[in-house]
Parts: sequence; structure tokens; C-alpha cells
Amino acid sequence: MMQTDADTLPPMLVPDRDTGLIFARVIDGKGGARPIDWAEAGQWSAAPGETLWMHLDRTVESVDDWLRDELGISEATVEALVSNQTRPRAFREGDTLIAVLRGINFNPGAEPEDMVTLQIWAKADRVITLRRRILQAPRDVLDQLHRGAGPSSAGDLVTEIVEQLVATMGGSIVDMNERIDELEEDEDDLDVEEVLDVIATIRRNCLGLKRHMSPQHEALMQIARDPPNWMSDANSRDIRETIDRLKRYLEDIDVSKESVLVLQDDINNRAANRSNHTMYMLSIVAAIFLPLSFVTGLLGINVGGLPGVHDPDAFWVTVAILAGLLGIQLMLFRRLRWL
Repeated sequence: MMQTDADTLPPMLVPDRDTGLIFARVIDGKGGARPIDWAEAGQWSAAPGETLWMHLDRTVESVDDWLRDELGISEATVEALVSNQTRPRAFREGDTLIAVLRGINFNPGAEPEDMVTLQIWAKADRVITLRRRILQAPRDVLDQLHRGAGPSSAGDLVTEIVEQLVATMGGSIVDMNERIDELEEDEDDLDVEEVLDVIATIRRNCLGLKRHMSPQHEALMQIARDPPNWMSDANSRDIRETIDRLKRYLEDIDVSKESVLVLQDDINNRAANRSNHTMYMLSIVAAIFLPLSFVTGLLGINVGGLPGVHDPDAFWVTVAILAGLLGIQLMLFRRLRWL
């Protein structure tokens, strides 16, 4: 049975089915935050140094109306924030940043390449994140705020979320590479079909990660090229470093894909060599017994005039002739290096 949010999340992270609110925090500008409810968030006005962060479940029907009516977000932007068209991208509307990003899916039974999308709408004093399925990155940032070591501004919050989304990808790639190393070390002891199944899974993961994360690289590049004014120089620098890290991860994916291809080719070549050796030995055996079978078949025909029919020693003479013929064949095959 698939687990629901209520089965896997503490109560404070269960989305409200009427409003879609998962949690709301007022960031105090000093690394901490205080929780507020939906009514307080609707009446909230920014105090110096404060930032409101609201995390919403975009599958709740009222969310798009709230974004449009209460925040005055344009119809096209609302569609980007709640749509299931989740290709990563980023753009600006005035001083507001809108981004659609993806993170690794750590939900039970999910494959790494089954990405989870996070939509971000951010301005100087307010950040709204939206998701359809559970995502680890907002949890990690929320935990930092609870410990008093979280982001202190909207720019810091967006930057930290981006870093968390990319960092989780690195862990998945490391696990995949470790699995490849284990296969290379133990392939002789493992069943070939089992190894090929694991290789096929790794290749699918590589292709899925590359397909989903390459557009994310372009989205982050767009943020770095045209950051809003409320993002500091430090935020822009951190975004660029995250872009470099993501680029390295994409290169690591290519290396992992090539590694499993080399491993698969090695297994296929070994299987082909074994098959060729078996066929070769069968051909040698057939070549050895072909003249012997011809002689015995010729002597076994049921016609008159066969030599030695009435000679009691004819059988042993025939055996000696066949043994001599076998010896001549073996010497010939060795000289030709067929054996």
C-alpha cells in the first residue's frame, strides 16, 4: 500500500486539505523562524529583516485561486506554478523570481530518476514553494531554521533550497558509483542475469537523471545571469558554485553510464568467448569422429562382399585401424594447432 503524507510526515508537515498549506514560517533574519498559521500568513506584513516562507501542496484545488486572487499573480505564472508540466526553467516578472526545479525522489518504492518537482515564487520579503509529492529539500531547510542555523533572507532561502536539491543528487550518484564498483569486483561470483539486470537499472537511472537534470542546469544558469535585486552577491556566487557542482554531477553521470557499458561489454564478450569455445570444441569432436563414423558406417552396410565377415580376427583388425586413424588425426590437429 502506498504511504500517504499522514503516514510518513510529522503532524506539522501534513498539508491542510482546504488551503494546501504544509507549513508557514516567518524567518527572523538571524537564522531562525517562528511558525504561523494560514490566517496569520494571510494578514502578515513584513517587518524589517523578516521573510515569510509558505510551503504549499499544489494538488489542492484552492491553491491556484489563492495565488491568483490574494497575491495577484498572473494567470500564466499561476499555470507554471501549479501545472504538471514540470520541465525545469526559471524566469523573472519584474523583481519576482519564478523557478521550476527538480529533486531526487526519496519516497518509498521510488527510483532515483523519478524526480520530484518544486515550484518557487519568490520576492524580497516572501517565498512560496509548491510541490505535489514529498520532497526532502524543504524539510532540510526547515530543520536548519528550527536549529537556528537557517537562511536569513529570501535570497538565502532560495539559494539554500537550490543547493539542497542539487546536493541530494550527488548522494544518489555516489551510491550508484559504489554499486558499479561492487559489480566490477564481484562480477565473476554473481549470476550473469543478475548483473545484467542491475546494469540495466543503473543505465535507466543515468538516462533519467541526465534527462531531468540537464534542463535544471539551464534554469540555474538563467537565475545566475539575471538575478533579482534582492539576491545578494553572496547568493549569486553560491548559485554559480551550485551550477558548477551540478555540471560535475552531469559529467559523473556520463562516466557512470560509460562504466556500466564497459562492464556490460565485458560480460557480453566473455559470454561470446565461452560460446565460441564451446562451438569450437564441438567442431573438433565432430571432425575427429567424422572419418571414424564413415568407416564404421561403410562396414555396417548390409551387402555381400564385405571383407572379414568370416574372419574371427577382423573385428580387432578394424579397431586397430580406427585407433591408428584417430592417432593420425590427433597428431594432425596438434600440428595445425587446432588442439
